[in-house]
Amino acid sequence: MHDLSWLNSLPPTEAVKELLQCCGSTRWAKQIAEARPYSTPEALFASANEIWWSLDRNDWLEAFRSHPKIGEKKAAEPVSTQAHQWSGQEQSGVATASEETVDSLATLNRAYEEKFGFIFIICATGKTSGEMLSALRERLEHDAVNELPIAAAEQSKITVLRLKKLLTSG
Repeated sequence: MHDLSWLNSLPPTEAVKELLQCCGSTRWAKQIAEARPYSTPEALFASANEIWWSLDRNDWLEAFRSHPKIGEKKAAEPVSTQAHQWSGQEQSGVATASEETVDSLATLNRAYEEKFGFIFIICATGKTSGEMLSALRERLEHDAVNELPIAAAEQSKITVLRLKKLLTSG
């Protein structure tokens, strides 16, 4: 069973590899690994958020590329088997979606990516396909200046959920 002491004791390169499953930003993973040891999971989560918000646009975009588009299976960048499985679990609300909803998600995902230059990121855990589609429609109305921090906040939520999974898997 993985836990915080396991994460704290990993060699740096192994820790980065494990952390990249939670967030696809290389700088984020390296900084989290360098800041070890963590005294509590809450300290890890706080550090995860603090470091995330200290990064720049390119780091955020790198992280976004480690996710498949909502309703799709494959991310733009190669990811671990574990990260792929987590994405599938997180997007389980799409599995029961109607063909019309899946088609709408695909069409609006393309429009979103064309408008903003990155994929639609949402913390999909616990959301239905309809809720995701509604959020996608709403966020398409934003301008790029306002949308990037919203997407980054969604990535931050995903990261903390995945860190919790990392500490309870194995």
